[in-house]
Amino acid sequence: MRHVIALDVGGTGMKAALVGAETALSAGNPPGPPQLLHEARRPTGRERGPDAVVESILAFAADLRAYGEEHFGESAVAAGVAVPGIVDAENGIATYAANLGWRDVPMRRLLSERLHGVPVALGHDVRTGGLAEGRIGAGNGTDRFLFVPLGTGIAGAIGIDGRVEPGAHGFAGEIGHIVVRPGGIACPCGQRGCLERLASASAVTLAWAEASGDPDADAADCAKAVESGDPRALAVWRNAIEALADGLVTALTLLDPRVLIIGGGLAEAGETLFVPLRAAVEERVTFQKLPEIIPAALGDTAGCLGAGLLAWDLVAATTPTGSRPDPHPHPGSDPDSSEVTV
Repeated sequence: MRHVIALDVGGTGMKAALVGAETALSAGNPPGPPQLLHEARRPTGRERGPDAVVESILAFAADLRAYGEEHFGESAVAAGVAVPGIVDAENGIATYAANLGWRDVPMRRLLSERLHGVPVALGHDVRTGGLAEGRIGAGNGTDRFLFVPLGTGIAGAIGIDGRVEPGAHGFAGEIGHIVVRPGGIACPCGQRGCLERLASASAVTLAWAEASGDPDADAADCAKAVESGDPRALAVWRNAIEALADGLVTALTLLDPRVLIIGGGLAEAGETLFVPLRAAVEERVTFQKLPEIIPAALGDTAGCLGAGLLAWDLVAATTPTGSRPDPHPHPGSDPDSSEVTV
């Protein structure tokens, strides 16, 4: 069975899959999402150092290739990998990741060599997850969307006609570093008052641990306390919501998305987050068109599915015209392109 390898590399763990082409057209209905033929997880092992992390990724990919040969009768036709940090997707370089300790890793070349020369697509983790959410998840069918996961930090993926815009230098969508409170909390990026220092899941965790006096309390505990009416939690939650709304209104003023997709750990609070967030954004817009604000749909499979989409896009881009159709057609695809970047 024809398939690709998909890898989503995180700070502590790796998620992987063998991804088949989407289901066939039936009775005129659109094709379904890509098939996850096999899924696996492994620790990243960052405590062993960056070289060991890279070797873990390569070994994981090789094991997936072997699994595909044994169980599906053929090798993967391509691979896609999503990694954190700064990514030069065009040249296949994992430029820098603070939480993994690597610099200038030629990830695309190393993976292709380990996988016996198959083509490899490299993507930024958030943009790759956004690609999946926009194309087959919460934003399916939307021409313009902004995907914002609220996790350890806050990043964003700008979706345009089935693709995610990387920017001229690969930094597009870094909404977490919009300054919403000038002179506020110091951020590792060198600025003060960045959005992610106030409204990420980790920021809410820190604020609630301090307000509650419980060093083990986290953002999920804060959300539960909000639901029970705890005034300390309500104050922490309100501060985060107001900062987040300020950042989102700046983003939607610049980008004018049709749909705003919110994911990550903080979004797991459900309507405890979305009801006040929608209200806060609506209060702040003036001339702007208010987008639909919805939760992400794919959870922690988004990065892996997105990596699979990158791989299938690469297959389509390198397949001679007239031989095989694009398994994931979308507006703006270029059959003559030999690079897929996210």
